[in-house]
Amino acid sequence: MLLTEPIALKNDHVRLEPLEPRHANDLTAAREGLDYAWYTSVPVSVPEEIDRRLAERDAGRMNPWAVVSSGRAVGMTTFCEIDQANRHVEIGYTWIARSVQRTAVNTAAKLLLLTHAFETCDAIAVEFRTHWHNRPSRAAIERLGARQDGVLRNHRLGPDGSLRDTVVYSILPHEWPAVRLGLQRRLER
Repeated sequence: MLLTEPIALKNDHVRLEPLEPRHANDLTAAREGLDYAWYTSVPVSVPEEIDRRLAERDAGRMNPWAVVSSGRAVGMTTFCEIDQANRHVEIGYTWIARSVQRTAVNTAAKLLLLTHAFETCDAIAVEFRTHWHNRPSRAAIERLGARQDGVLRNHRLGPDGSLRDTVVYSILPHEWPAVRLGLQRRLER
């Protein structure tokens, strides 16, 4: 299966639905009250962000999902930087509502995405990237079991012109069984 193919994924905790404009109202509500630090981003306009992600999907660069919990969309996540020829993908552009933070939702979503990447799409590497200063994101990625590959210094410019150092992590196929077990155990707690 292609990394770019829209497909619904689900487990006992969450459902990942291919992102569609119909998710806009739920996602706009989910976005309320999120105050992220300067080194993170949540869409200002959810409908515009949905349109952007769908355009990226149509160009073969992204596979976006709505994160659905208790019957409503509570966030977004994607396969991005898709390199189908090399079976390499990044999981990113993820945000979830405050109401589901520190619940099983994000762990369950990552388990679905990683399972799909490794077991269905035969990925040889799944990557995660975050801002050097985003310590909560770095800690969360490390809790998943991803290993730090390195830091891309002065990797990109922020909206305010500041320079961003990007920390790159990855999980490889031989690491996946242990990562999967760790995620499953976290969900059992």
